[in-house]
Amino acid sequence: MIGLGRMGANMTQRLLSGGHSVVVYDRDADAMASSAAAGAKAVVSVPDLVNRLAPPRAVWVMLPAGAVTDAVIGELASLLDLGDAVIDGGNANYKDTMRRGEMLAQAGIHLLDAGTSGGVWGLVEGYSLMVGGDAETFARLEPIFQTLAPGEDKGYSHVGPTGAGHFTKMVHNGVEYALMQAYAEGFELLQAKQADFDLDLTAIGRTWQHGSVVRSWLLDLAVLALEADPGLESLSAYVDDSGEGRWTVNESVELAVPTPTITAALYQRFRSRQDEPFGARLLAALRNQFGGHAVREAGPQ
Repeated sequence: MIGLGRMGANMTQRLLSGGHSVVVYDRDADAMASSAAAGAKAVVSVPDLVNRLAPPRAVWVMLPAGAVTDAVIGELASLLDLGDAVIDGGNANYKDTMRRGEMLAQAGIHLLDAGTSGGVWGLVEGYSLMVGGDAETFARLEPIFQTLAPGEDKGYSHVGPTGAGHFTKMVHNGVEYALMQAYAEGFELLQAKQADFDLDLTAIGRTWQHGSVVRSWLLDLAVLALEADPGLESLSAYVDDSGEGRWTVNESVELAVPTPTITAALYQRFRSRQDEPFGARLLAALRNQFGGHAVREAGPQ
């Protein structure tokens, strides 16, 4: 039996379909109702969840990085018993994970950090799981990961000790940033020549999906987006970041390992959120100052 904290209905459904018995708790009533409708046993609190599980317990926590994860894992530390395990499937900073692992170990509780990738497609495609922690605990709970993964022998692995799972997922997300940026730049270049060559970007994307060295799932998703909105006119150019790209770049600085492509992709996201950025206006001012080059006045053009 697995206890889940804020895992989400799609992961709950996948576990239930694999024959696991699941108990869930979430502060969001709608999320609880969704998981319960899928067949999970919904409870009213974290202590209630722990009490419903038979030792040795496995509690999967799926929360945003930071204080809320600290609070919930701290609460679990006071409720769980020797030999129980916490699986942190959120995208936590690996340094925080190592600290939490040491704290839990003092109480004889194991922590597995499961870097999880798959997003909203996970229910259909399965999740890629990068798991850190004690090898014996991983072996005991491996059936959980096998059920969530794309297959019993693929899409998941034990990558190292506590913290290694979230570190691996951090790097994964950095790579994701760079790949997404490369597709974005390529399609923008195509779009800039669209009128001259009568280019059909959706058709080009579909062509690249088969046999091309740049085919990938991200390309498949780009094609889906273009099919739904060929000019992407319904979207703003604002691109957020969840934090893991920043952690990846910070880590590359600490380790003196160059990551120029990932770094540029992260900075492009920052730039996308700026309206008339100051730096660009200063560039215009400098060209005008030293060369008398024409500038555009602020305001509607």
